[in-house]
Amino acid sequence: MSEQHVCPVWVGHLLSSPLRKLFENPFKILSPYIKEGMTVIDAGCAMGFFSLPMALMVGPNGKVICIDMQEKMISKLYRKAKKKNLNDRIEVRVCRQDSLRTDNLDGVADFVLASAVVHEVPDSSSFFTQLFSTLKEGGALLVIEPSHHVSSEDFSNTIKTASNAGFTLVNELKLRRRIAALLEKPAQPEMKPSL
Repeated sequence: MSEQHVCPVWVGHLLSSPLRKLFENPFKILSPYIKEGMTVIDAGCAMGFFSLPMALMVGPNGKVICIDMQEKMISKLYRKAKKKNLNDRIEVRVCRQDSLRTDNLDGVADFVLASAVVHEVPDSSSFFTQLFSTLKEGGALLVIEPSHHVSSEDFSNTIKTASNAGFTLVNELKLRRRIAALLEKPAQPEMKPSL
């Protein structure tokens, strides 16, 4: 994620406001995809608007890996998680411009959320390739972008870039003031032994 394009920390406070839940309810948006016991990733988590509800959804046997480039955002998220006794299910990672720091996460995630982050990433091809490697076969990626920042054409290009990284588009979703798509890491066909 490029530093010149990242969301300022002060905006992070606005984005984590409880008022936001009135028009963008994390439970309503994510409950079709997240189940108890899952390992999920919140890529570009900011202060945890989605991360903390995800931690409730995965339950005590699940895990939420929260990734952001800004240490202040991550610190605030972890303090919130601690207050809510959710810190045992949350792992935080400060990433770099050129790496999500997911090298040791190959094939561990059931679900990845990338909300309002792809338009801030300087190399979306690398971003999607790294996320693809974190997912289990059949795992899902939900990409959400603000429609006032990202045009339909730009979002189509985002989906093409994700497809080039190996994702399959499952469907596009209708969310208020957002454009979104659910993608999947396809299962590899079983190799039949040659006779």
